[in-house]
Amino acid sequence: MSQISYKDAGVDIDAGNSFVENIKPLVKSTKIPGVMGGIGSFAGAFELPKGFKEPVMLAATDGVGTKLKLAIDSGIHNTVGIDLVAMCVNDLLCNFGTPSFFLDYYATGKLDVNVATNVVAGIAEGCIRSECALIGGETAEMPGMYSEDDYDLAGFAVGVAEKSEMDRVSLVRAGHKLIALPSSGLHSNGFSLARKVLFEKMGMKFEDDFNGKPLIETLLEPTNIYVKTFKKLRNEIVAMAHITGGGIVENLPRVLPENLMAQVKEDSIKVLPIFELMAPHIDRAEMFRAFNMGVGMILVVEDSNVDKILAETDGYLIGEIKEGAREAVMV
Repeated sequence: MSQISYKDAGVDIDAGNSFVENIKPLVKSTKIPGVMGGIGSFAGAFELPKGFKEPVMLAATDGVGTKLKLAIDSGIHNTVGIDLVAMCVNDLLCNFGTPSFFLDYYATGKLDVNVATNVVAGIAEGCIRSECALIGGETAEMPGMYSEDDYDLAGFAVGVAEKSEMDRVSLVRAGHKLIALPSSGLHSNGFSLARKVLFEKMGMKFEDDFNGKPLIETLLEPTNIYVKTFKKLRNEIVAMAHITGGGIVENLPRVLPENLMAQVKEDSIKVLPIFELMAPHIDRAEMFRAFNMGVGMILVVEDSNVDKILAETDGYLIGEIKEGAREAVMV
C-alpha cells in the first residue's frame, strides 16, 4: 500500500521552515526595548513599559480587506503588510495608546515562500514606521480552504496607555476645532466598491496611466501611519478619530459626547484625485460613507493649539465642534 505524506496532502513543512529562516532578519529589524526572546518560541514576550502610573493594555485587530485581491492579482506583495500594521496601530492611537508590539496571521492555499516573505517584509516596515516590534505570527497552509495563489492576512497590535488618558470623549467641548491629517489614498477600506467602479464600470486596467503612474500603484499605496505624529503632539490633542470603513460621517461621532456634533466643511476637504476619478459613478453621500475621501485621521484640538499642529504636520482645518445631537454633519 502506498503511503501519503503531508506534502502530498498539500502542506509543505520544509517550505514553512524555509519561510521562517527568510523572515528572521525582518523580525530582528523591528526589535525595540521591551522585546524578550526571539522568533521560534511558542509565544512572543514583551516587558511592560515603565513610567506609567496606571498602565492599561490596549489591543486592536484588523485585516486588509479586498485590497489583498489587487495585491494578489498584480503580483505586488510588499505593501499590504504596511496596511495591515497601519489599520491596527492607528486605532490604538485613538485611545491614546502607544503601540508596543504586533503579531500577524498569514493563511494561504499553498505557501509561496517568496510571496510570503515579501508580505512579511511589508509588515516589518509597518512596524518600523510605528516604532513597535514584530514579536510573532502564524502561517497556515490550508489547501482546499484557499486556492493555491490566494492568501489572507490578519493583524494584532498591542499597546499601553495611561488609564487617566484613555477617556477622550469626556474632554471634547463645543468650540474645539477639527484638523484633518491627509490619507495617502484609499488606505484599506472601500476596495470592493472601488474595484467594481474602476474595473467593471469604467473598464480600467492595472497598467492604465493615472496621474503619471500605473493605476495599480495608486490603489496599492500603503495606509498612512500616524504614530510619530501622535507621539510628537499628544499633549496638544484632545481626541482622535481614525477614518476607516464608514468614512468621516460614521467614525468621527465615535469621539463625541451625546450633546455635541461635529460640523465638517465639505469644500475644505482636500479630496484626492483617485476619489474624483470615481465620483461620477457614485452618489456623493455614498462616497463619504465608503471612503476616507483624503482624510486618514481627524484631530480634535483646542483653538489655542491649532497653529502649532498645522505648523508641525501636513494637516488642515475642516470644521469644529458645536452643540447638538451626536453626529458628524457635512455642510
